[in-house]
Amino acid sequence: MKNPIESYISYTLAAAHRAVHQSLTSALKDHGVQVEVWRVLETLDSQSGLTMGELAKVVLMNPPTLTKMVDRMVMDGLVHRQIGKSDQRQVNLMLTDLGRKRMAQIRDVVQSQDDAICSMLGESEVAKLTDILGRLI
Repeated sequence: MKNPIESYISYTLAAAHRAVHQSLTSALKDHGVQVEVWRVLETLDSQSGLTMGELAKVVLMNPPTLTKMVDRMVMDGLVHRQIGKSDQRQVNLMLTDLGRKRMAQIRDVVQSQDDAICSMLGESEVAKLTDILGRLI
C-alpha cells in the first residue's frame, strides 16, 4: 500500500534529492570530500574570486555554514581568501593549487554519478527533467 505522502510532488522531489545526495556522498567519501565541499571546489574552479555571498547562492548554503566550511578548507590548503581590490571590506575566494588538484581528482567521481543517472533515464528524459527542474528553480 502506497503511503499518501508519496502522492505529493514535493515529497517525490525531496526523496529523489536525498537518494542522489546519499549516493554522491558515498562516492566522494573515498576522497574525504563532502558534497558541499565539491560544490565549492567546482564553483571556484570555474568562477574564481567570488565573494562569500555570491558563493553561498551558487552552492546552496547559508552564509554562516559556508563560512565555517571555507575556514576548514583554508586550513586544509584548498582555498585562500583575498581582500577585494575595489572594496577592501570584501573577501574573494580562490582555489589553491592543491584545491585545483583535488577538484581534478573528484570531478570524475561526480561525472560518473551524473553518467549513471543519465544512463538510467536516457538523454531525452534528462533534457526534459533538467528543463522542468529549471523552471521550478
